[in-house]
Amino acid sequence: MEATLPAQEALLDPLLPLYAREREKGRDLALAVVVHTSGSTYRKPGALMAIAADGSYAGLLSGGCLESDLREHALEVIRTGKARVVTYNTGGSDDALWGLGIGCEGAMEILLLRVGPTSSWQPLEHLEQALRAHRRTAAAFVVASEVSGVTAGQSFLPGDASRQRSAFEAEVDELLDAVKRSGRPSLRASGALRLFAAPLALPARLLLLGGGPDAGPIVELASRLTFRVTVYDHRPAYAQRAHFPAADRVVLARPEELARTLDLSAFEAAVVMSHHVPSDLAYLRALAGSEIGYVGQLGPPLRRERLLADLGEEAQGLRGRLRAPVGLDLGGRAPESIALSIVAEIHAYLHGREGGRYRGAEAAS
Repeated sequence: MEATLPAQEALLDPLLPLYAREREKGRDLALAVVVHTSGSTYRKPGALMAIAADGSYAGLLSGGCLESDLREHALEVIRTGKARVVTYNTGGSDDALWGLGIGCEGAMEILLLRVGPTSSWQPLEHLEQALRAHRRTAAAFVVASEVSGVTAGQSFLPGDASRQRSAFEAEVDELLDAVKRSGRPSLRASGALRLFAAPLALPARLLLLGGGPDAGPIVELASRLTFRVTVYDHRPAYAQRAHFPAADRVVLARPEELARTLDLSAFEAAVVMSHHVPSDLAYLRALAGSEIGYVGQLGPPLRRERLLADLGEEAQGLRGRLRAPVGLDLGGRAPESIALSIVAEIHAYLHGREGGRYRGAEAAS
């Protein structure tokens, strides 16, 4: 039996500082992986958390409700090296008995495994390398096993040449390949073996075309969501690294050189905000020939219509992609408010949402 689970943000970025610290000291840590949920839960399958031997942790699997209890289990896993599965039911009498009082009305199954020098820091090393290269990958974990030579907590990676040949190797490879291609976690149970595989969530890449003062709050907010942000401007006074410390890259080049300077296929979203009509026109012309799914344009509808008219037939290339005026209608005119509305709309787009209020069952999904 195989269940395809909802897509989840299995973000690695929040874990990296703790992972780097413990690796430098040569100390084991525990990796927590959400493998199954039901009902309303804070995180979904594929979510990750790292826990160090001193009790410090990175990543959240709940709103801070389960972490202290999970930490105690993790410390035992670090001490013994024996993986374990911890289950929380945050609804009904079990929740009251634990004294957690969460009331989320959901259940969560979490696999804890030890990662450290003896495991060559896998799977974290593989996932970190793939993240830095922005390369799609996945990791598979044995949740439970009655198969000889296969133990709970074992992890498997694509193209792992060191993996011992076994009866289930083809099944693991198939699962890893399917999850890597689909970008969705999967839990597979077949007789005496339960396998869970999760894709590495690659951060969204945002291109800001215009590096004025109002671009700063967008960079800050987007980077908090682990976006990789590139700021592009032709004005030396604006295209300065010091103005955007959280940006992945700051590029000084003319608008007409955009398509030659950057690989536009590397971005999921772009926002045109130079406050200079000729520059905006050049940017939109380049974006019209790209495949970037989200294209935002700062400014009123009158500005949009003027630019589209100047583009002529080239404007057809932006059909269905251009958001102008850019951003959700959240109210507020301060640069920070505008940044929030823009980043919120991009976030909603990337998750296939309209950006409206939670309603009914949607709030639990």
